[in-house]
Amino acid sequence: MKIQNQNDTKRGSFFTEDGGRRIGEMFYSFSGPGKMVIEHTEVDGAHEGKGFGRQLVKAGVLYARENQLKIIPVCPFARKIFEITPEFADVLF
Repeated sequence: MKIQNQNDTKRGSFFTEDGGRRIGEMFYSFSGPGKMVIEHTEVDGAHEGKGFGRQLVKAGVLYARENQLKIIPVCPFARKIFEITPEFADVLF
């Protein structure tokens, strides 16, 4: 699964596609210096339960590490992933 990222320095998303159609997407924004807010994660119903959402959150964590950012997980799904994945704690705000 290839995860892509696009942002305009204020907002962005990590997403994955199948046949040119987005099947999973995690939306985020930047909140002041050094903070990234995960706002919403969604996966197409036909692809739920396949780990796409978790991989999107992981991509956000890797991006935060590379850019010295802390993550504020407002999205309930992302918040749950942080709760069950202690290795992501280094980027949690």
